[in-house]
Amino acid sequence: VLELSNADARAAKWRIRTADWTFEKNGNVAFHDELQAGSCRPWVAIEKREVMLPAGGKYRYRFEVTPPPNTPDSECRFALLIEGDEMNVQTPGGPPVPIAGRIAVIVYVAVGKAAPALEVTGSEITTVSGETLPTLRIRNSGNAHGRLSGFLAGTDASGRKLEFTPTTLPILPGETRAVPLHIQRDKDEPIKIAYPITIRGTLEWADKSVAFEQRFAP
Repeated sequence: VLELSNADARAAKWRIRTADWTFEKNGNVAFHDELQAGSCRPWVAIEKREVMLPAGGKYRYRFEVTPPPNTPDSECRFALLIEGDEMNVQTPGGPPVPIAGRIAVIVYVAVGKAAPALEVTGSEITTVSGETLPTLRIRNSGNAHGRLSGFLAGTDASGRKLEFTPTTLPILPGETRAVPLHIQRDKDEPIKIAYPITIRGTLEWADKSVAFEQRFAP
């Protein structure tokens, strides 16, 4: 069940449909109306294609996923796209601009004993939003997506102690993805790491936990 809420002071009509999606290396998501190879969308039944909600109203929208008999252990992934009607928005000093909003809800369904199997295959230093960050290359040889978490810490070459957490982006089956280790901080300001730095701690995903130690140098 997906609960929809209309926070507007006007009634709203929303259109709802399923879509396949791909997760690109740069972190962007591309949606596809046409069925992609291996799509599980034929298993998905949605309650209706349009929902009308009064101002301040709520609606519990139902959908159902029914894998065929004898489906092997795997992960069904699809998106529910919720789109509003196009409206004209006045721009300062310019003509009205037609805008339509869309929200995508990503759904993962584990079939059988589907599970991720993550491993560190390499490391590097990458630039993310102007900061040079230690980064892991993580391979998923399992049959379901995984998200890396953990408790990591290190002391850089200047003697400053830093704590890190992995980016929690999904790592899809068969994929190798760069996972930056972000610095935990009290203030939202850039921190320049004095390399080299050795980072130690624990990496976790699903029900797994492994000790980690890695030296990062330019």
